[in-house]
Amino acid sequence: MSNDRLIFVALGGAGEIGMNTYVYGWGAPDKERLIVVDLGVTFPDMDSTPGVDLIFADIAWLEERANQIEGIFITHAHEDHVGAVGLLWPRLRAPIYARNFTAHHARRKMQDRGQDPDKVIEAPVWPETVKAGPFTIGFAPISHSIPESSAMIIDTPAGRVVHTGDFKLDETPLVGEPFDPDMWGEIGTSGVKALVCDSTNVFSSQPGRSEASVGPEIVKLVNDSRGMFVATTFASNVARVKTLADAGVAAGRSVCLLGRAMRRMVEASVTTGVLTDFPTTISPEDAESIPRENLMLLVTGSQGERRAASAQLARGRYMGLELAEGDTFLFSSKTIPGNEKGVIHVMNAMAEKGVDVVDDSSGHYHVSGHANRPDIDRMHALIKPQMVIPMHGEYRHLRENARLAESNGCASVIAPNGSVVDMTGKQPKVVEHIETARTYLDGDVQIGQFDGVVRDRIRMGLNGHALVTLILEGNEPLGDPWVELSGLPETGRSKAPLVDVLEEDLGQFVGRAKRKTLSDDAALEKELRNIVRKSTENEIGKKPEVTVVVSRLN
Repeated sequence: MSNDRLIFVALGGAGEIGMNTYVYGWGAPDKERLIVVDLGVTFPDMDSTPGVDLIFADIAWLEERANQIEGIFITHAHEDHVGAVGLLWPRLRAPIYARNFTAHHARRKMQDRGQDPDKVIEAPVWPETVKAGPFTIGFAPISHSIPESSAMIIDTPAGRVVHTGDFKLDETPLVGEPFDPDMWGEIGTSGVKALVCDSTNVFSSQPGRSEASVGPEIVKLVNDSRGMFVATTFASNVARVKTLADAGVAAGRSVCLLGRAMRRMVEASVTTGVLTDFPTTISPEDAESIPRENLMLLVTGSQGERRAASAQLARGRYMGLELAEGDTFLFSSKTIPGNEKGVIHVMNAMAEKGVDVVDDSSGHYHVSGHANRPDIDRMHALIKPQMVIPMHGEYRHLRENARLAESNGCASVIAPNGSVVDMTGKQPKVVEHIETARTYLDGDVQIGQFDGVVRDRIRMGLNGHALVTLILEGNEPLGDPWVELSGLPETGRSKAPLVDVLEEDLGQFVGRAKRKTLSDDAALEKELRNIVRKSTENEIGKKPEVTVVVSRLN
């Protein structure tokens, strides 16, 4: 009797939103042939990951099985699905498959990291398929907030799996393919063993709105505005960018794109044929000479990113342009949880300039790219899966999505990152757990979540740093120790310079230290460190991080 099994493993994206990295396997336990779906990133913040550039899944488990990987399949071109391709491909070295628009971005990711862009293969569209070992994979068009999003139809010896990727049910998306219920009904007719499903909006009780519903509201807002009109949205939502640009042109405004991501995404959409009638835009240099009431800027920075165009305009001039009283700034986007502080800071800075800031609290100027609860219900009804595995969501989203599946008669299981789910039988089962963590891109170096680098950086940021230097000749000090401080107040409770206080305390210790202590570097460093921490706590109520350098002259 065969012990082959069909497994699903999330290395990122299950129990969180972002960093999507999923694995499917078929075969004997630990000898499965594997495919990878998406290699995404998430973004750092100054509180928990200061100085880090990008965060992506720890793929150590997958790397150990690199010779078992048949292919890497990318559902769409959002950073949390494609952003780690160039960083992780050298450790996996499997062919990458993506549709035209997504492949364009994946190749750029490869080039940016010095990898061969020809390793990215343009995949055909469903019902055409790609054969990868025991898997047959189809890219089925599905609507989302970026063009050419696809669900993966994965046919295996144990049955069909539908991996939704990010999706919504939008039959009028303006750019990209509309949701096709007939096609999805046909996909379900052959029987769907498992639906691995986006959980992001499972708590939203109203059916999702179409992208087409946003346009009239934006047109009215632009027409009613005076002064310069500026709008930000996700650069990848080219349908929204086009809607905004069209509204500007209709109101007699010249349109200028600001921010590298905005320009790059529009250029990619035109190059790949996704956009065929985007309005003519002007350069920032030309925009300077346009009357404010005749100008629209479409800018990056919908999430309050400090270096993006929105934040720079809020602080002052950017590319020769600046905001002024009477201008209007529209956030045509949803603030991703965790980004609220940055967005509010930008909004307040604009308000101080007298700019009218419009957000989406009314629901008029943005629609989500993810399926709401009734839409997930509809997907269940269309393809009638035997089981549902929730993904793409925090733990509470996964739990609620599993409940929804069970209420619709589908077996389900909650499988956060690291859970190995056996989907071979009628009931999905978590059969083992693997170690999962995060990898940080810190400058040009990849470091582990638990390597201690970021932890030490946080501790220095919270507590400051003291550098103590002591020179000895043999076992005799050559003068007193001296101290250099970073991130600490100059004076403390005694009103004397903190450096002087520390050097006095250290000098007294060294002057009376016994030969045994002075001859033992480890013991000496420990004593000097403890004195600095204790004296600093007495002076300012903080214990800094301390580095001690003991130099000996022979």
